[in-house]
Amino acid sequence: MNAPVGIDTEAVTNWIVGLGLSAQPPLSFQRIGNGQSNLTFLVSDPGGNKWVLRRPPLGALLASAHDVLREHRIMSALRNTPVPVPDMIATTDDPDITDAPLVLMSYIDGAVIDDRAVAETLTEDHRRRIGLSLPKALGTIHAIDLESVGLGDLASHKPYAARLLKRWTGQWEKSKTRDVEAVTRVAQALADHAPEQKELTLVHGDYHLSNVITSTSDGDVIGVVDWELCTLGDPLADLGNLLAFWPESTDPVAALSTVPTLPGFPSRAQVIDAYAVATGRDVSAAGYWHTMGLWRLTIIAEGILRRLLNDPRNASRDGGPTAALIDNLSERTLQVGSEAGLL
Repeated sequence: MNAPVGIDTEAVTNWIVGLGLSAQPPLSFQRIGNGQSNLTFLVSDPGGNKWVLRRPPLGALLASAHDVLREHRIMSALRNTPVPVPDMIATTDDPDITDAPLVLMSYIDGAVIDDRAVAETLTEDHRRRIGLSLPKALGTIHAIDLESVGLGDLASHKPYAARLLKRWTGQWEKSKTRDVEAVTRVAQALADHAPEQKELTLVHGDYHLSNVITSTSDGDVIGVVDWELCTLGDPLADLGNLLAFWPESTDPVAALSTVPTLPGFPSRAQVIDAYAVATGRDVSAAGYWHTMGLWRLTIIAEGILRRLLNDPRNASRDGGPTAALIDNLSERTLQVGSEAGLL
């Protein structure tokens, strides 16, 4: 097996073996997931033990982005809460081991439904269970007492919509490969219609089907991963992000993933209702946050395209976004924003 890019296998093996985990060399490192940002590896030993290793992407990065040590802090804080997260094991940024920080965590044995072929092997009932479990698990994140877990100082307490607009407009300017008029137009509409923030909760920041691990028996969410965009803000932003990744077969523009369009998966309206029932929250602003989620996703996709142009080794299993896909996303954002009365 070829050595994975971004990992000094000999040095990292020695580090992991020295942690007292009963890890037996030689260790194998396999790139997993379809994530387009931080690189994730399945680490295995000959005895069948498994762990997960995370590191930032390769090449030049935007300031404050891809902070795996911050992810480690967040998941460590959530360990003894109802939020299902892997156990954090160790971190290192020793230059003799790695050129970037590494985080080692436990392996959760379940299914990640990040591929249509995987989803097609499931029954319609199992797909429905998965789809309805996602908003329920999201509610556990938003119920966290920030002070009791030590995350009250994780981020600003100022209105989240304004913070998102400032941050992602800045990211767009730094990473865009060309001008896309819709991005600027939607940003103005989101600024003009920002809802009043009535509560501040932990926000995952990138919550969708590919970033959860589900039970192979009942479809329940048993692990929430990929916390690099986690912050404090309006909980409905997470719901909007989930909706941005939740296409329906009748949508006029192709989505980033078509998995939720398969029979059995609940509709967006059913996902919203499940979240409302699980949390008791007013979800009347869901259309605003759905638009925000798509707008931000367009910018994230453009940033990934920029990283791939700068260093093709960052490509995930499915390659990465194209300019045409990003144009589709921006068109879809205009449509959803119009339906929500923002444009």
